[in-house]
Amino acid sequence: MTTLTTLRLTIRPLVEADLPTPVTYRNDPDVARYQGWPLPSTLEQEQHLISSSALGREGWVQRGITLKNGESIRDLGLNRRGPQAELGITLARHAQGHGYASEAIRALLNFTFQDLKLHRVHASIDPRNHALGQLLRHAGFRHEGTHLKSYWHRGEWADDTVYAVLQEEWRA
Repeated sequence: MTTLTTLRLTIRPLVEADLPTPVTYRNDPDVARYQGWPLPSTLEQEQHLISSSALGREGWVQRGITLKNGESIRDLGLNRRGPQAELGITLARHAQGHGYASEAIRALLNFTFQDLKLHRVHASIDPRNHALGQLLRHAGFRHEGTHLKSYWHRGEWADDTVYAVLQEEWRA
């Protein structure tokens, strides 16, 4: 199982004991507003976050992000499809604004482009989530486009904005 480390973070597989934390922040209305999971989030629903699969295998693989003191602050996922992958990240509100998400995304991009040799990583977000769009641009992603009213989200048609970075852009 792949574990990534940075100066302040450990990105590791989630275990059963971790689940109460993502359930708590996934039920926070400010965190869940632009996310697609069903509400309320429960321990049973979040069992899929636990995976012993290698980071970078085909399909979604989730990882927990913890501070060096062991505090769980968020989770991120990588959905690999051949030479490309989609990135997903969920941030606990109290951990936002400290640069942790940028640090985790950069570690994941280093892994995907250097170790996995992927061609492209993208993220699909609700464009009303301005903070996440800014985070992705800060982490090296570029805006590729917005699909208008392209998915049904919490009782309304919502737009979908795609950000991406290519391997050669990341290396530059």
